[in-house]
Amino acid sequence: MGERPLRVLLIEDNPADARMIREMLKEVREGVFDVEPVDRLSAGLERLANGGPDAVLLDLSLPDSQGFETFVKTRERAGGAPVLLLTGLDDEALAIHAVHEGAQDYLIKGQITGPLLSRAIRYAVERNKLLRELQDALAKVKTLSGMIPICAWCRKIRNDKGYWDQVEDYIQSRSNATFTHGICPECSEKLKQKKNNGH
Repeated sequence: MGERPLRVLLIEDNPADARMIREMLKEVREGVFDVEPVDRLSAGLERLANGGPDAVLLDLSLPDSQGFETFVKTRERAGGAPVLLLTGLDDEALAIHAVHEGAQDYLIKGQITGPLLSRAIRYAVERNKLLRELQDALAKVKTLSGMIPICAWCRKIRNDKGYWDQVEDYIQSRSNATFTHGICPECSEKLKQKKNNGH
């Protein structure tokens, strides 16, 4: 297929768990994931400072960090990469709380299979990509809130080529917006007054 492997930073201090996760991902399909293991949060944060991973698999119980704070520190340094949590059954409530605070998913150790792990990572990366695209689109829409030349008489907007567009045409060319037309109460009242005055 020619696609590069997804780079996964695995922050896990238990060598057996780290080896098992790497083997699971190899079994799904060789070369799809490039897993880089580290065994301390400090090493993971140092690695994240250099950028690069597509996703982070994070154990919440590490020798140098425990619990929710482990996730918070990782999220702050992840550079937008999705963070998936590895937990024991006793940490499930904590993991759910972390998901509400921005973790992409959580996986319970002992219940993970290769296909489940692979799917969770792929979905997290895809969701993250879609979220970034949405944020970019919203940022582009916000550019309409800057200085836009508008005619004080006819209310047309001057486009970036110097031509004057109807407001609807201008907005439609820069977004997926569509328009319906009606008359607001103030204009309706003005029209009634004009009609009553014989204009």
